Amino acid sequence: MQPTPRPPERTAHDREHRVSRAFVDLADTLVADFDIADFLHVLVRRCADLLGVSAVGVVLVDVDGRLRVAATSSQGAEPLELFAVRTDDGPCVECVRGGAPVSCADLGTEARRWPRFTAAAHECGFRSAHALPMRLREQVVGALTLLGVDRGAPDPFDLELGQALADIATIGIVQQRAIERGGRLTGQLQAALTSRVVIEQAKGVLAERGAVTIDEAFTRMRDYARAHHLRVTDVATAVTDGTADLPAILGHRPVGRYLGGEPRGGTP
Repeated sequence: MQPTPRPPERTAHDREHRVSRAFVDLADTLVADFDIADFLHVLVRRCADLLGVSAVGVVLVDVDGRLRVAATSSQGAEPLELFAVRTDDGPCVECVRGGAPVSCADLGTEARRWPRFTAAAHECGFRSAHALPMRLREQVVGALTLLGVDRGAPDPFDLELGQALADIATIGIVQQRAIERGGRLTGQLQAALTSRVVIEQAKGVLAERGAVTIDEAFTRMRDYARAHHLRVTDVATAVTDGTADLPAILGHRPVGRYLGGEPRGGTP
């Protein structure tokens, strides 16, 4: 699977609208029935759309202090992020440990620093990587990794915007943890980390059944979940175990206010 090419340039007005839309979407997921799987998928997809990069991944620290891949914007990023976590090598690992951004404009020059990660990145088609900390004060909950198929650093504005989005996500996760210390949310966070594979499998099933893209499959699954007051993870589980109404999910078109061609978010 080849990495997604960099998105085309957009007008300043369109970019401003999409930036606003990203912050609204992230805020819209911070509701009483907080679904972290949905929240993180919104984060990576919005970052991939806005930041001029080919793919985005999020790794989080689980309750045992181990790094886990929580979400990726593309199938191309998935194996690389998994490899980084499993081998304890790469920018995202270093970023979480140091709690500071780690930037590499040319991974080919960092073979001695990250020997396994750079080789894997080359195989996956990525040439640059930039990891941004998901940190609130002294607490580091994970890292947001921006991957590029071309060598070079992202625009400074894009990096600042990426850090702002990572900060919003961090605050959301930390606040929800504080609300239910050690309770349902901790369990939900752990469940989200372990159910990532189920969500990816469900997207594949829907994409094949509906002859749609992976991104469109997730959008329809997410819209269906919101319209029926369900968690994305629960819908994905039903899809993979064969109990879901696939035509209903694939045919779902939320009714409500649309901005910029995309759903407003939430249920009508």
